[in-house]
Formats: sequence, structure tokens, C-alpha cells
Amino acid sequence: MSDNVLVVAAHPDDEVLGCGATIARHTAAGDRVHILILADGVGARQGNHGNTSQTRVRAAEAAAAILRAEQPRLLDLPDNRLDSMPLLNIVQRVEAVMTEVQPKILYTHHAGDLNIDHRITHQAVMTACRPVPGASWRRILCFEVVSSTEWQTPSAADAFLPNWFVDATDTLSRKLDALQAYAAELRPWPHPRSLQALEHLARWRGATVGLDAAEAFMLARAID
Repeated sequence: MSDNVLVVAAHPDDEVLGCGATIARHTAAGDRVHILILADGVGARQGNHGNTSQTRVRAAEAAAAILRAEQPRLLDLPDNRLDSMPLLNIVQRVEAVMTEVQPKILYTHHAGDLNIDHRITHQAVMTACRPVPGASWRRILCFEVVSSTEWQTPSAADAFLPNWFVDATDTLSRKLDALQAYAAELRPWPHPRSLQALEHLARWRGATVGLDAAEAFMLARAID
């Protein structure tokens, strides 16, 4: 029986960076994967050189098609300024999509990322997923995003300590293909947003649990 899955990401490309191989694994199993992206990802930048909101929309749609996910929903909220909005406004936008999709599994950002939008997204999702009777979700997993999760100042409270791993042996190549849709966001090695670094991370996460490749998550909440 197929599941409805919801990925809530702060910016276009976070969904692929964080759980692209896992999305591909879900869709290969017949699950419907819905993607909600909150911020435009470019509004706070200078010198975008053609990397506009519309190009990011097209990139997000192309990446979703490669992963065989549903067409993504992009809210176009202010980039790197989600903390300037009342949290309730963001929570209500997430809740509206959750009411429509009725997801069983959710993926979103780690609470301790350096990027403020990532942290706000995590908080909004966890607020929208209050454990009340009748909630559809049964598992919430938090992903890592290179050049944000590992760039945060180390502390016990903010550490990304993965305790859930998804085998990416058969789907890593599709994740890397989907990242090519965001070519403007990729950087040359040894930047963490290079294809080489992302493959190295997947191989390392796999090696830590005896797999050829994996994506790592922190389990935020689960109901068995």
C-alpha cells in the first residue's frame, strides 16, 4: 500500500540536498511524494546573474520530475527572512498543505542548522505536526543540508546526530541527476555543494551503517 509523503524545505534545492535519494526511493516504491518549498531562495542575494525566482521554480519542477515526485508547491516567502514573519503565518501555510495531502511521513530541516530559514521551517513543521488526535503523520525525519548543518557552531544542543539511515545505493545517481537541475547552486570541489562532496557524504553515511550509500536523518517523532 502506497503512502503519502511530504517534504517541507526552506529553499529550492534543499529538498534534493537533504533527501533526494530518499524521495527517489519512495517514488520507486509507489509512494506519492509532495514537496513544499517556503522561500524563493534568491531574494536575499546580490548579483544573482540570472538566478531568479522563476529560474528556481523551473529548476524545482525539473528536479521533482527526475525524482518522479509530484509537482512542487513554492510559496515564495522572503528568502533568509522567515524570522521577520509571524511564525503562525508560516505554520498555517504548512497546515493547509498537510490538510490536503494527509501525509504519513514528513521530511524537513534539522533544528540546529546555521541558516535561519532552515530553523524556522523546522519549527513551523513541528508546530503544524502537534500530536493531536486524528493527525495523519506517523513519522517525522530531519535531514542535513550541506553548507548549513555542518557550518553551525558546534554545541550539544545543535548537533546533527543521525539515528535513521535510508539506503541510497540504488537512488544516489538519481539524486545527483536532480541536483544538475540546480546547476547554478553547485560549486567546484572542494566546496560542500559540489557533486563530489555530496557523493562523498552519501558514501560516508552509507559506510557508517554498512551500506554502499545512504542519506542520514534524525528521527524527530514517530508513532508505531
